[in-house]
Amino acid sequence: MRSLAKSNKHFERAVNKLPLGVSSNFRYWGEDKTIYVDHGKGGRVWDIDGNEYIDYRLAYGPIILGYADERVDAAAKRGMDVGGVFALSTELEYQVAKRISKMVPAAELVRFSNSGTEAVMAALRVARAYTGKDGHIVLEGGYHGVFTEVMWHSELEEWDEEGDPELQPFGDGVPEVTRDLCYPVPLNDANLVEDLLRRYHKHIGAFLIEPIMGNCCGITAEPQYLHDIRELCDRYNVVLIVDEVKTGFRVAKGGVQELFDFKADLCTFAKAIGNGYPISIVAGREDIMRHIGDGVVHGGTFTGHSVSLAAADKTLEILDETDALEAIRNYGLRLQEGLGEILSERDIAHSFTGAPALMGLFFADSAPSNYREWVDSNYEFYDALAPELHNQGILVEPDSREPWFLCEAHTDGCLDDTLRRFERAVDITIEKLE
Repeated sequence: MRSLAKSNKHFERAVNKLPLGVSSNFRYWGEDKTIYVDHGKGGRVWDIDGNEYIDYRLAYGPIILGYADERVDAAAKRGMDVGGVFALSTELEYQVAKRISKMVPAAELVRFSNSGTEAVMAALRVARAYTGKDGHIVLEGGYHGVFTEVMWHSELEEWDEEGDPELQPFGDGVPEVTRDLCYPVPLNDANLVEDLLRRYHKHIGAFLIEPIMGNCCGITAEPQYLHDIRELCDRYNVVLIVDEVKTGFRVAKGGVQELFDFKADLCTFAKAIGNGYPISIVAGREDIMRHIGDGVVHGGTFTGHSVSLAAADKTLEILDETDALEAIRNYGLRLQEGLGEILSERDIAHSFTGAPALMGLFFADSAPSNYREWVDSNYEFYDALAPELHNQGILVEPDSREPWFLCEAHTDGCLDDTLRRFERAVDITIEKLE
């Protein structure tokens, strides 16, 4: 049986200096379940108790090639020789921006930041400046970081399906005044979007969307829906911001826009750009992006850090010029096939969503098309299964809304171990729930 004795003991110390004993609320899994990592390599991590896990969280997606990838780390070390941060620019910024524009046609101009939150925050500010309108549309169940304007969510678990779900803040300290900026809609219903814009287009300047919902188990937009909202945004002078913080350079070289053949006005990237080194991007149409510096303020002391830029330069080169993403896709398809066989043999309804590199696992015959349908899926089985997967050495998010992430370092050995451990965890879960 897996022991977390050292992690639990460390938690008792850490909680005296860190709220919840961690540096992000999402890393706290409970007083006796919070894991502290010793190191990671390839597609696996080891905690301070010596437990080894095949990791399908991958830090929520930044690890696209594998932990401690020698190619990227060597580039990052060369970035150290540059000197770090200067509050001045280096030539490498242009080189990385040029690569991004090559891979993502919508990225005509590029600005760097440090996190997905910062990138989305900047994109919304630029959209407001361009349109002169402060409101924004978001998808129910969507997630765009932890800044005030997007920290509102539709409460669906208690919704009785009469009227619209109640809009609630993500925790305390979110100013009530920002509620009126947020217009939530369910995914895959363009008619509702059209009705909303017909009524409120004078107030709405942006549509902020994850076409593959990275915090809602990979629920995916229908291609026609994306083309419909593209037309609606054009019609009503709304900036279409495609949040590719999780999908960017992961589901395809050109991200979700390549996958579904549509084009954003603005787009944001983070996570996989640097294989774990902190860097993010806001990019988009030149006429919109030129508002930065011509009215819109954007900056940050650590933006364009030489280490992160060097890591991003090498990571993007690998993703652009090798078959790394194809290898990840093939692994994902084989993983889904294997998991599906195990579940089918036990007559457990299931379905997969998203893309093989960022996949959701649902315990329902068909995958939901929006967050409202997720509520009707059997997520209780997943919630019971997740801790058993941890005990068997498979690291997934305890919350069923978080998808599985794959990387190039997930190899045949990982696949065989995963399927064997998954089967054992499923049988234990079935017995536990009887």
